[in-house]
Parts: sequence; C-alpha cells; structure tokens
Amino acid sequence: MTAAHASLYRKYRPQTFAEVRDQDHIIRVLEGALRKGEIPHALLFCGTRGTGKTTTARLFARALGTTDLDLYEIDAASNRGIDDVRELREAVHTVPYESAYKVYIIDEVHMLTKEAFNALLKTLEEPPAHVVFILATTEEDKLLDTIKSRCQVFRFRSPSRAVLSEAVTDVARKEGFALAPDAADLIAIAADGSFRDALGITQKVILASGDQIGGADEVATIIGAPRVALLTRLLTALDARDTAGALATIADATAAHVDMGMFVRLFLEQFRAVLLLRHVPAEETTILAAFGEAARATITTIVKRGAASPLNSHMLLHFLTAAEQLARSPLPGLPLEIAIIEVTTKETK
Repeated sequence: MTAAHASLYRKYRPQTFAEVRDQDHIIRVLEGALRKGEIPHALLFCGTRGTGKTTTARLFARALGTTDLDLYEIDAASNRGIDDVRELREAVHTVPYESAYKVYIIDEVHMLTKEAFNALLKTLEEPPAHVVFILATTEEDKLLDTIKSRCQVFRFRSPSRAVLSEAVTDVARKEGFALAPDAADLIAIAADGSFRDALGITQKVILASGDQIGGADEVATIIGAPRVALLTRLLTALDARDTAGALATIADATAAHVDMGMFVRLFLEQFRAVLLLRHVPAEETTILAAFGEAARATITTIVKRGAASPLNSHMLLHFLTAAEQLARSPLPGLPLEIAIIEVTTKETK
C-alpha cells in the first residue's frame, strides 16, 4: 500500500512521544523511565479501542533502541493457547539480534486461555534481563490480578471530543481538505473516543466529498447522522408544542435511514445548550462553540423567549429516558415518538 493510499490512521500515526495526544500522564512516566535507565520488565497498557496503546508500545520499544528484528508483536486473539505461550517462553531466552532489548508486544492479552495465562505468569515472574513485555488490553477486568501485579499498569484515557475534533481538523488540513468546526465535532462524536475511528471517518468524508471543504450536513450524510435542519426542526417544534411537526421530523429521520442513536445524542446536545445558555449567558461563546450558524440561531432564538418556551429540565429528562430505551426498542423512533407526545400534549411540570 503506497503512502498516498494508506489509511489515514496509519499515515498519521505518531512517530514520537511528543505527537501522542492526550496521554501526557503516561508519556511522562515512560520518558522518566528511559531518562533514568530504570526500564520495567513488564508493562500493561489498558484502555478502549483506538486510544494509542499499540502505537505507544512501539514508540517505547523504539526509544529503547529495539530494532524491527528484535520487536515481536503477538495478537493474543489468534495466538491464545498454552502452546503459543510455551513457544514464547522458549524464545525469550535467546539474546537479541542487534538491540539491547527484545520487546514483546502482546495485543488483546485478555484473550489468552487460562492455561496460557498461567504459563505467561511464570515468564513474567522471572524474565531474562534483555526482555521487556508490553501487554495491551481493552478489557482489563478480564485479566488475572496476578498478571496485573507483575506489571506496571498504564491506563489510557479516551480522548475528549475537543481533542478528537482538533486531531481530525489537523489531519484533514494536511490532506488539503478543510473541515468546518461543526463537521469536525460531528466526526468526534461519531468516533466515540477512538482516534482510529475518527481518522477512518475523516478518510471516508474526504473520499466521498465532491470538493475540498467538508460541512456538517455533508459529513452527516456520509456517516448516517442527521442533518442540522432535522435537529433544529425538532427543537423548534417542541418549543411550539407542535406534536405533528415533531413527529413528522422523527418520521423524516427514519425515512432518511438516520442512525437514531446519533440523532438523539445530537438533539440532546442542542437541548442542553438551550438550558445552559438560559442559566449561564456569560458562557455563550463556549456553549455555542461546537454548533454551526443554523443551530446557533435556533438555540439563541429559543433562549430569548425565556419562560414562554416550554423547553426545560423536566422535558429534557423525558428525552434522556427515551435515549436509554432506544437500544431495546423494536422500532427505532418509538421511544422518541412517545416522549414527544407526552411533552407536547400535556403540561411538563
């Protein structure tokens, strides 16, 4: 695969510790260990998908001076049995080819069988001085305490929405593509805390776009999110207690094959902004920063209506309940439709 056609998350994978975003609490410790020459024999990297565990492991191996010949990456999901770990136990005793350390990165380590875990435990207890293990997992709770106790544990945090938005904006710019702020924010929401997913979505947007500029509606169409107009329509209909108009909005979203989970999340963002702006108007710039011009106009118009608007915290609670029920509903829009009928046909107290 040529660099021009490489996946963006591969093309823009951090090449130095300084390029790793939002994991300063981990990078600081790793750099301190390298600076002092106190290298742990086993490290455990925990965190959700796409947070940089494997990338950081490779960077640490490179910082140790380990070359590709002495770096071993093992996928525990495919090599999870006792025989695989026995082979590893035998291999660790051979000296490195050309480096001071042999580094073993074992990804998805929680997938190992119980017997394999026990065999690995013995290796972790007394590893050769020239070996460093870096275990990575998305499910820390599935690991034996005896394994965790023999490792220095590093917990990767999921990147914030703002960090993801900044990351995709930077990468898009390097690709000669301009993402509008609300479009980048939409990608950040859809990525759900994963750098890898965020860049994957960004690449889809760049490939599908007809020009070099990505707006929120264009991104929404590509990833199955609702267009801004649908969200503002629902907010305006609720403000007017327009039951028919609000239900028609849900019907249109369903007909457009919008992801209803994404729809309700983005709708709740707008509803929340109304309440926040009503109570802390001094923070208007911050509250509205993630929204485009159309959404900002709708939100501020409703806020100016003050007590005349029925939008309040009690109404919002109805939609929070609907959001929780979405995953269990046999009909995607049903919980939202019920909430709309309840809040528009009787007083919300």
